[in-house]
Order: sequence, then C-alpha cells, then structure tokens
Amino acid sequence: MIYKINDNIISALGFSSIENFEAVCAEKSGLQIIKNLFDLEDSFCVSKINSDKIDAEFDLIRKNNYNYTKLEKMSILSVFKALQNTDIQPYNNDVLFILSTTKGNIDILEKPENFEKDRIFLWKTAQIIAGFFENKNNPIVVSNACISGIASQLTAFRNLKLRRYRYAIVIGVDILSKFTVSGFNSFKALSSEICKPFDINRCGLNIGEAAATIIYGFTENQSDIPNNSIILENISICNDANHISGPSRTAEGLNLAIYNVLDNINKNSISFINVHGTATPYNDNMESIAIYRNNLNNIPINSLKAYYGHTLGAAGILETIISSCALQNSTILVSKGFEKLGVDYKVNVNTKAKKSEKSRFLKLISGFGGTNASAIFRKL
Repeated sequence: MIYKINDNIISALGFSSIENFEAVCAEKSGLQIIKNLFDLEDSFCVSKINSDKIDAEFDLIRKNNYNYTKLEKMSILSVFKALQNTDIQPYNNDVLFILSTTKGNIDILEKPENFEKDRIFLWKTAQIIAGFFENKNNPIVVSNACISGIASQLTAFRNLKLRRYRYAIVIGVDILSKFTVSGFNSFKALSSEICKPFDINRCGLNIGEAAATIIYGFTENQSDIPNNSIILENISICNDANHISGPSRTAEGLNLAIYNVLDNINKNSISFINVHGTATPYNDNMESIAIYRNNLNNIPINSLKAYYGHTLGAAGILETIISSCALQNSTILVSKGFEKLGVDYKVNVNTKAKKSEKSRFLKLISGFGGTNASAIFRKL
C-alpha cells in the first residue's frame, strides 16, 4: 500500500498544511489584486507569498551561504517542514526526491548575472533541493504542464510499488514570474478579480505561487499504517492531444482517466470530487462532461482555485493535501466564488461546508497539450 506519511504547504495562506486547511475552511482567500505586477500594464488578481517571510524562515535552517532562489527556498522549506515529526532520514538511499514544476527558476533570466548559467535547468533545481538534504540519488523531475503535480505522484506510486525505494518525497513548486503572467495574459485568460469556477459569470483564472510536499511510503501490511491515514489507491493519465492549449470539447482524455481509476471502486464511497476548476469556459465545461459521462454528477465537487489561484506545478500536490485534510476531517469544502451553474452538464458544485463519513475522494486535473489526470484516495 502507498500511504501518505506527512505533508506541508507553503502558500499565501500559511506555512503549514494545518494553517492552510483552516484558512480554506474559513473560506479565506490568498488572492489579492496587484497593479503593475512585473511592470505589466494590467492589474492582476494573484496569490503571492511574502518573500521576506520566506527569507526569515529559511535562514533558520540555512546550512551555508549559497545563493538560493526564492523557488528553491520555498521548496527546501516545505520539505524540511514535511520531514518534521517523521523518522525519515532524507540522505538515505531508500529515499527518492521527485520535483514537480512547470517553470522552475525561469525568473532568473531577468537577472542572469546573479546565477550560474545552468541554474535555469529543471534538473539543476532538483539537484539543489535534494542536495540540501544530502540525498545522493538522482532526483526525478516531472514537468507535464498543469498535471505535473499528479503525474509526480504517479511517479512516486510506481517507484514505491516496484520497491525501488521505501520513501518518496514529492515536491510541487512554481512562483509568479513575468514570463508566466505574460503568457497567460496573452491568452486573455487572466482575471482582475477572484475567479468563479463553474459559475455562469466566471471571469477567467488567477495565477498563484506555492510549494507543497507529500512524503509517501510503501508497506505490505496495513497494520503498519496509522488509522485515518490517506492511501493513494490509483492514478491514471490520458493525453487526448486535443490542442496545444485548449481542452477537449468532448472530454475524451479526462473521461478515460476517470474511468480507469474508478475500476472496482464503489462510487457510493466517494465523498467529493476535487476538480481542476480553473474558471475558464472550456476547462470547466470539459470537466462537467467527464463527470457526467462517468455518472458522478450527484457527487459534490469543489475547486480550490478561488483560494490559491492556479499554482501550476504545485497545484496537483497542494490540492491533494487540502482534500486529504478534508477527507480526514469528514468535511466537504466549499467551492468559493460559485453562485449559478455555467456549464453544459449539471454537476453538484458544493456551496456550503458539509460533513460526510464516506471514505474516498477523487482528484481531477488537466493541462496544456491535452493532458488529463485522475487520482483516487482513501482514508483508513
């Protein structure tokens, strides 16, 4: 069994998973409107982490005077906090580091004179993060657009199942940069207000930055796993190759990804579905189609994008952690910003916090290039 040992979130809503979960339960948003972000003319609603706070916390664990980037500091700090209260020695050979990111240190291109040339490469970022913890294994980088956070968990799942490692430390991270914000703005996809996933009056997506870490372990004996722990039961990835940036209009890839993970799963055991929910017309509609085609339209769904924005490579991991906390607390979280359904197929968007004793949640996520992923989690 692949089970979650510990986790951490570094975001605008806090520097621990508990702090983040409590903020979401209170329906607080980390999004804020910023004018002239990166000297761009438009105003953008984003979630941005205070760099001074990151520096202050990182200095408490710093080992040397190496010139770490903001993204590296966030990642290392998240791993450090996730390792607390565990007996895992991150330098051991049975520990694998996996990094999920879409852009990495791309922001250093704006000041290349401050860093070595190879610092722009994702493999180098992964080496720096794993190297801080003196891990000698080659870290794995997963960069598969917006599904990277779930794809990285699939990488952990497979490596642990094959018993190549005993533990997998999965890190998802991306930060705001002029490159990223300008890119999404060129699609006319960004909103200057807090997004409204699945709502008829949705106004586009928000971008956010975050680092999130899940530590997974493998055991053959369920008795080794504490009660109320989260089990990663299955993950499926399906690429429908619909378009370089546009989601499938018929949801072929996402429909198949859901179908694959629900094999031999009792649908009545699913408490909720945590959707990608970017508040863009084509994504929201595609998810409604896939949910309907799999006869899941009565199950409550929620999106976390109005709390964090789209955190790119961190999204799949951050949203898995928050959803895991909800499942462990028998809670179905509110899909913030939703008022009236604005998709083709009726889905059960959750607008009020509810209690549920059901044992599973389903996670959906999609991204550029026609990438789609689905994962099913269960609590003991």
